[in-house]
Amino acid sequence: MAEAKKFDSKALVKAGLNKALDSQQPVAVANVARLRRVHPDESPAELIAYMNKWYIGSVSATGVGAGAAAVVPNGFVQVPAALADLLTHLEASVLYTLSVAEIHGLDLEDIERRRLLVTGVLVGNSASTQVLEKVIGRAAPYWGKKVVQAIPMAAIDAANKLLGPRFITKWGTKQGILVLGKQVPLMIGAAIGGGGNGLFGWFVVKSARKILGPAPEAWDIRSDGSPDDENPDTILVTNG
Repeated sequence: MAEAKKFDSKALVKAGLNKALDSQQPVAVANVARLRRVHPDESPAELIAYMNKWYIGSVSATGVGAGAAAVVPNGFVQVPAALADLLTHLEASVLYTLSVAEIHGLDLEDIERRRLLVTGVLVGNSASTQVLEKVIGRAAPYWGKKVVQAIPMAAIDAANKLLGPRFITKWGTKQGILVLGKQVPLMIGAAIGGGGNGLFGWFVVKSARKILGPAPEAWDIRSDGSPDDENPDTILVTNG
């Protein structure tokens, strides 16, 4: 338990976010393209519903695994398991956000625009909107699409400077509390891990909808690729 108290969740979240913003963008593009090939008749809304289920199930399962590791009375097992869960949760959250943005048809090749959208979703619509309004004035509903279409780069950079520290503090603190909670023995930690990760997951799903808006009614361009029969519904989270 003493080692868990030395854990610096904020530093790990900052480093993990920077890595995930770079590594998860091509994964998101590839996954959405693949899902469209495998499910050519499904609408954008149906694929987002699928992504929601995958994301909530994924982060809940990793939380349970990290909490269950607390049954072993050994900090060398407990703390690394919790740290791995934190990074996996963060990468899954970044991948989820970028995948939903891809379904919405947003081109997020610029990493600073990507950063603003992802941190905005993970911090929450209310907090991120307050930051945007300090930079560009009153933010429009579903401002996520404006990140690509209308907000100038100078405003993006200014918003990132304000939102970045808020994201590190808010998300890092939340995850740090969960990491410590997962160290509770006798399977209580598993319940805290799965339930806590799931709760944060629902927060991210709701935030993404508020920032990006309802799913498009139809695809702008349909994929012509043939179905991939090898594990067609697998969503991959890379480690860089």
